[in-house]
Amino acid sequence: MIPLRESAGAAAWVERAFGYAFRDAALCETALTHRSAKSDHNERLEFLGDSILNCAVARLLYDAHPQADEGALSRQRAALVSGETLAQIATELGLGEHLRLGSGELKSGGFRRASILADALEAVLGAIFLDSGFAEAAAVVRHIIGPRLSVLAAVGSLKDPKTRLQEALQARGIALPVYTLTGVSGEAHAQAFAVSCEVAALGLATLGEGGSRRRAEQVAAERLLAELPADMRGPG
Repeated sequence: MIPLRESAGAAAWVERAFGYAFRDAALCETALTHRSAKSDHNERLEFLGDSILNCAVARLLYDAHPQADEGALSRQRAALVSGETLAQIATELGLGEHLRLGSGELKSGGFRRASILADALEAVLGAIFLDSGFAEAAAVVRHIIGPRLSVLAAVGSLKDPKTRLQEALQARGIALPVYTLTGVSGEAHAQAFAVSCEVAALGLATLGEGGSRRRAEQVAAERLLAELPADMRGPG
């Protein structure tokens, strides 16, 4: 069992870090318990919190960017709810210090592992939803993620190179680039692909390499973007 004093300390930390006071301390305890610690762990709460987070962030972005289209909003949401972003937020809040982990995870530094931190953050949101409903959970999302809206990368920089290249060419009425697979090497389980990207109208062609054809195309597009005149490249 988790000592009462420890549970109370975790609840007090949540109130300071998230701006929320749990009515049901058991939910808070479960949200901060990794599956390596005991059977009553946070995976189901994580599942719930993931949905709450996506919906709440979608509403934040919808209100913050009234002119943005669906694609732009989706890219911004993906950046805000990524595992990397959530782990950063969890670290800043000191979540790792309050996790309940099994001995193996403790020894291996699980309290610093990005995936564990991100999952636990989502679990806390799921627990808050069960404790008080969506409005309270959304308010917490706004509290911990809202400040990041003002420093989020420009929409253009969140687009992949192929999309940015296509938009740059379309804006000038230039035909879309042609991607050609020029080579495949390596064993079946570790192949390397080479793809050319050509814009005939501009007399430009680049080569990209990657572990998949898609990745090679993105690399080639990124290199061709760098070859475009500065006034054609756009944001990012």
